[in-house]
Amino acid sequence: MRKKNLPRRLWRQLCQVSTLLLFFTLFIKTDYSGQDEIAYAVNIFFRLDPLLATATALAGRTIIGLMLPALLTVGLSLLFGRAFCGWFCPLGTLLDFSHRFLKPRQKPVSNPWISRSTKFYLLFFILAGAFFGLPLVGILDPFSLLVRGLSLTLYPALNLASTSLFTFTYQQAPEWVNAVSEPLYSGLKYAVLPFHQKYYDLALLSLTMLVLVFLLELLERRFFCKKICPLGALLAVLANFSRLRGHGGNNCANCTTCQDICRMEAIDLNRKISAHECNLCLDCLDACPGNKISFHWSGPKTENSAFDLSRRALLGSVIGGVTLPLFLQTRTLAQQPDPLLIRPPGALAEKEFLTTCVRCGECMQVCIGNAIQPTFLEAGLEGIFSPKLKMRTGYCEYHCTLCGQVCPTGAIRKLSQEKKIEEVIGRAHFDKNLCLPFAKATPCIVCEEHCPTADKAIKFRIASVLNEEGYPLKIKQPYVIDRLCIGCGICENRCPLPGTAAIRVTSAGASRSTTNSFPCEYATPY
Repeated sequence: MRKKNLPRRLWRQLCQVSTLLLFFTLFIKTDYSGQDEIAYAVNIFFRLDPLLATATALAGRTIIGLMLPALLTVGLSLLFGRAFCGWFCPLGTLLDFSHRFLKPRQKPVSNPWISRSTKFYLLFFILAGAFFGLPLVGILDPFSLLVRGLSLTLYPALNLASTSLFTFTYQQAPEWVNAVSEPLYSGLKYAVLPFHQKYYDLALLSLTMLVLVFLLELLERRFFCKKICPLGALLAVLANFSRLRGHGGNNCANCTTCQDICRMEAIDLNRKISAHECNLCLDCLDACPGNKISFHWSGPKTENSAFDLSRRALLGSVIGGVTLPLFLQTRTLAQQPDPLLIRPPGALAEKEFLTTCVRCGECMQVCIGNAIQPTFLEAGLEGIFSPKLKMRTGYCEYHCTLCGQVCPTGAIRKLSQEKKIEEVIGRAHFDKNLCLPFAKATPCIVCEEHCPTADKAIKFRIASVLNEEGYPLKIKQPYVIDRLCIGCGICENRCPLPGTAAIRVTSAGASRSTTNSFPCEYATPY
């Protein structure tokens, strides 16, 4: 009796599961775990992304050393085609796993507005825009899109749900339940859940974008991969020169099994397999009733399959990427940046920072104080999802250098602790209309108590004032010494006033800017 071979697609599924587990492990390791140093290359998936590497290289007119691992993906694609999409991409794997729950309700229908060519137009628009000053690559890059959705929404929600559940069982459940639930919660807290609960701006927007990618599966399987993903488009271009090619069968009569099962619609009516669409899932090999489909190495003279692109649409996408940055330079924001837009410590100068940052959300997840938040339009369209410091939500821990350690492109430089405490993020200033010692003649020393600098950047003057009843009294009134303040924001975060703090940090005097000087403590936006 002939021994049955193991289905070849199982090797692909095993690789997908392993890669997904690695992805989630590195994602969890990105969160703060009580250590000042991160021993793992938690950002390796971003550094393997040739789309991010190409866009940042074009934007900065230089090759970024941290992104050189992307050459491994390029080499893989030149050998095996779009195998990365089918075997290693975490988002693609999640889409495959979701197929049993999100199956298309009808056969794919051709759409003139969104077709398989759309991803190529997006790719050229993104690359042209990156070169001319419109860095949008991180918006639709699959890794950035997935990690943002997880970091800003799903991971905090998981922690909140778990904490609420185990708190309820601890308070309401009988002792024998707690004997099981408490060790379980401790294990989850140690291995899976974040260090503490975090809150983020743009959480719903990030979640909506990620959920939409999955809901598109109701229209077509791997809809995002086939028609939108710009990384998939770049890998498709490389795959057009790949050496491993799929070959369909001849004389198959009316059999359409391979076409029906192909998740990428890479097999046409003539059973020809498109090199730039096939993601090497191997389903067709196992499903073909006549064993007529094969994959083998093709010689260098093999004709490349053609891209079905409109020259007019392709030219339009390039022109859009070239001209749109010109209009961005006519905004008032280009002349006068938002003074409350404060970047993380070690961030490059603003223009270079925007072109290098890939909006991955790694720095936001790792931030101990939950201070790093995604920007909406404070830095313009080109700055959406880039990191900013929101001091009322959190503050920059004095000795923390984690954000620079996890940044995959070097948009946030890796600082030593000695350099970190010298890095000026901004400067603090008081609003005397709100500060209690000035406005209400009420003693308050909270900001000075929490100031972390060795020589306190906040000091006091003794002033003679009248209280609300008109009686004279002496009170300590705080002031900021600019040369000592680094803008960490703990004073703003800990200010006891509800709502707007009486002390605010602005970007004035930041080390990353050579022009944004801060001549005196009264140079405020108020």
